[in-house]
Amino acid sequence: MRSDARANRDRVLAAAEEVFAESGGAGSTEEVARRAGVGIGTVFRHFPTKQALVEATVVRHLTLLADTARARGEATDAGAAFRETFREMVFGAPAKIALLALLEAPAGEALAAAAALREAVADLLSRGQQAGEVRVDATVDEVYVLITALANVRGDRAVLERAVGVVLDGLSPQAS
Repeated sequence: MRSDARANRDRVLAAAEEVFAESGGAGSTEEVARRAGVGIGTVFRHFPTKQALVEATVVRHLTLLADTARARGEATDAGAAFRETFREMVFGAPAKIALLALLEAPAGEALAAAAALREAVADLLSRGQQAGEVRVDATVDEVYVLITALANVRGDRAVLERAVGVVLDGLSPQAS
């Protein structure tokens, strides 16, 4: 793919994430094209159906989260990397939830991207545990339950921030 075509595709996917997070299924490909600064033909050249656009947007979202988690795991201390990724997943979840609701049936690349994210989170959890920054009895399944529960909280962001802090405190080794 030429660099300009790749750049257009990336702009379309970023715009699609915004549009579908805001409007759900009512989000239109025309609005995606407008926000991406491309013509509708460019959108359909890359994604022949709205469902293909939604699936590619989900894959992009999950892949970016996994890549960021991996990079954090290599660049910062283990506990900080785990906590930052936990927070990002909680606060970025509304967009992910909206996108997943639009998928007719998650398959193929979307399932692979979700598995890669889970693996990256499991690695951060393990590194945090080995460094003595995260309680050793916590599992990735439990971490996902906590992220999902917090991600579905609606209302005051300050309350959610405090709740995330309480949960992260509970995941510290002193809490076990």
